[in-house]
Amino acid sequence: MSNCWRSRRGTVFSCGFEPGLFSCFGVLLLTTHVLYGEANTNTSVVVQKDAQFDITYLDTVTSENQTIYAFNHTVSKNKTEGVRVSVELLSERPNGPVLFVVRQKQAVLSFQVPLILRGLYQRKYQYTQVGRTLCQPPTLALSEMQFFYVDVSTLSTSGVHYQLRVSRVESFTLQTDKKFTFNATPSQPQFFKYVFPDGEDTVIVKVNSQKNFPCSVMSIQDIQCPVYDLDNNVAFIGMYQTMTKTGAITVQRKDFPSNSFYVVVVVKTEDEACGGPLKFYSLLPDELLDAGNRSKTLDVVVSPAINSNVYIMGVLFCLGIFLSFYILTFLVACIENKRLHRKRAGLLKAADMSPAETAPLLGKGLSPASPYEYGSFADNGSTMSSEPVTDSMASAETNDGYMERPLDVVGRCRQESLSSVEEDDYDTLADIDSDKNIVRTKKYLCVSDLARKDKRVLNKKYQIYFWNIATIAVFYALPVIQLVITYQTVVNVTGNQDICYYNFLCAHPLGALSSFNNILSNLGYVMLGLLFLLIVLQRDILHNRALMRNDTPALECGIPKHFGLFYAMGTALMMEGLLSACYHVCPNYTNFQFDTSFMYMIAGLCMLKLYQKRHPDINASAYSAYACLAAVIFFSVLGVVFGKGNTAFWVVFSVIHIVATMLLSTQLYYVGRWRLDSGILRRILYVIYTDCIRQCSGPMYIDRMVLLVMGNIVNWSLAAYGLIKRPNDFASYLLAIAICNLLLYFAFYIIMKLRSGERVLFLALVCILFTAVVWGFALFFFFQGLSTWQKTPAESREHNRDCILLSFFDDHDIWHFLSSIAMFGSFLVLLTMDDDLDTIQREKIYVF
Repeated sequence: MSNCWRSRRGTVFSCGFEPGLFSCFGVLLLTTHVLYGEANTNTSVVVQKDAQFDITYLDTVTSENQTIYAFNHTVSKNKTEGVRVSVELLSERPNGPVLFVVRQKQAVLSFQVPLILRGLYQRKYQYTQVGRTLCQPPTLALSEMQFFYVDVSTLSTSGVHYQLRVSRVESFTLQTDKKFTFNATPSQPQFFKYVFPDGEDTVIVKVNSQKNFPCSVMSIQDIQCPVYDLDNNVAFIGMYQTMTKTGAITVQRKDFPSNSFYVVVVVKTEDEACGGPLKFYSLLPDELLDAGNRSKTLDVVVSPAINSNVYIMGVLFCLGIFLSFYILTFLVACIENKRLHRKRAGLLKAADMSPAETAPLLGKGLSPASPYEYGSFADNGSTMSSEPVTDSMASAETNDGYMERPLDVVGRCRQESLSSVEEDDYDTLADIDSDKNIVRTKKYLCVSDLARKDKRVLNKKYQIYFWNIATIAVFYALPVIQLVITYQTVVNVTGNQDICYYNFLCAHPLGALSSFNNILSNLGYVMLGLLFLLIVLQRDILHNRALMRNDTPALECGIPKHFGLFYAMGTALMMEGLLSACYHVCPNYTNFQFDTSFMYMIAGLCMLKLYQKRHPDINASAYSAYACLAAVIFFSVLGVVFGKGNTAFWVVFSVIHIVATMLLSTQLYYVGRWRLDSGILRRILYVIYTDCIRQCSGPMYIDRMVLLVMGNIVNWSLAAYGLIKRPNDFASYLLAIAICNLLLYFAFYIIMKLRSGERVLFLALVCILFTAVVWGFALFFFFQGLSTWQKTPAESREHNRDCILLSFFDDHDIWHFLSSIAMFGSFLVLLTMDDDLDTIQREKIYVF
């Protein structure tokens, strides 16, 4: 029986059911009055009913009567049973909402029907069907009977019809590797409990759906009351992420003292957070909008994550791959060292032979084709040096038509190398009576024509590349590291996993890092960059020793050895690994330039090194080169921030791209012998008139013209593509421009090298073939696209995929492995491709 007490004015102030089990209802009345903002002074009758699970109750409530439904159930310590309260409002347009208060042993849950939820721009949506799952506070007893009450009240003067049903939730406690399917709406969220089994420290919670929309939120929360399971409060605690079809969160036992957690799934009121359209905008701030049918069917499954053994195997695998390159390099160096010792012994033996015996050995197998044999007529007058041919020079002419340098010329060059080390003092020809324009505008140039500056001067000039990039690396890396640490801290503190674009299906945390495997896979850039620096250092030491011995091949033969750019390339490769690791601490569109900045550096340095090989005297200085690269990075940042859909930006960038291409083409064609001043237009018109209109003569430098025409076609096409398509990923578009130009120049260099009668040694050929194959596989994994910050975080997660290597590395990690190896191989190609010229005099090595 129900026992109620009334005051003199008839207002109920205390009501009980079976004294000893249920006490006063003063808290209920106070809560009701506070929520409605006013006190109800009219006479109100409270009716309490015994209620049972899985029975639908149809009833009416007014301001004059309130109903209390009393439920009881058995709670066990070792078993959690979910309880769900479902309510539907049957009356249309009631005068006031109906308040439902669920009172449990250690918690109170209250909500009103119609339920009002807010969306973007504070738009309000109402729902007449509400379903809430009750949180389950832990119990210390093995088994106990617990009561909870559902209080229904309203301030509406007219009767409001409603429907109430309380039921048990099937599979409320999730089982490992067992999928459970359920439905959810914005007003009917769902949450489930998961308890870590013994021996399991990390699990991955995966939620999937067959359709993109409506947009949803999955959250991981600690076992506590209340559970934040509405769109307007789900982000208050725990970890959460928006999702369309796929969502995944890695959960560690150490973050949950109770060894258990709730998996909460909420359907949002609007789809903008997941990239959906904004259908309409209400101008009336108090208008209640109908949300329509936003029901979504989802699957949840909890799978065990990898254990510590897999972490160890991943680390050992990564180290083993790149340490093997150190071992292989050491073996190749030993073999090469033995070969050089045998060669040096043969030269010493030849030194003891008579001149008649050594004459057949001079130039044997080392003379390339004549400069008159490719792409030109044998016009001696147009190709002769400005220096007069003396009898001593004529007597030094060999049987194959080449001029050996007389001893007085060699001595003069060596004497010059010991004088001033200022570059400006040596910006002239060895013959002070000749102008450098005479030599540099010859139809056919040899390396000796563009290698007249003092070696120490050029070494200092190119060492500046290394010191500048080292300085840039320090000042660039420190704030980057500080920023990504802040990003990671924000993610860990707020639990907002929409900040970073991970591959959540293969993101293995370690300590404070959310995706350790993506960071570890960048180790190859650092280790192989360091190995390349060691290889360059060894070559530098051997070359300096040869100079100290006054070896003629080191002084007068081969491509001039300047290692400053090689040191800069190795440093850039190491910095690429460091900054790529920093980017993958929290990848998103605001820090993507960290991952690409030194890629631009590497591409630019490789092109400069290719040009320096045949043009050591006129290559760009470090200051101008880094200034151009800084401009590229500047446009990269502008493109990321303002490039998306901005027509003005793309027009300006395309114009600058085309103008820069034309200026660089002019610089390369005339070997730097032109001036950009006020008379440039007049000179251009004069050249067009004399060479195209008056006599219609062909280009003087055919090979250079072919390269530059192809380069302009490629760059103009890329500029047109950018202006028409306007790709969202501007940084990758800019990188594609740099890579296309590098590949074009490299292909031209190899073709011209073979065309000039030069050879590619076995080691360089192996490096070329190996690098080409590795680049092919690397690009395959790069274009898999496991995530993209060009879309919303929810849309990016649709591309997530499981690990494919050792259950630890994904496709992008393999791209890191292969691309670092491919870059290292590319550097070795640049280092070794002209080794066949080490015994060829520079007068016989052609410039192209």
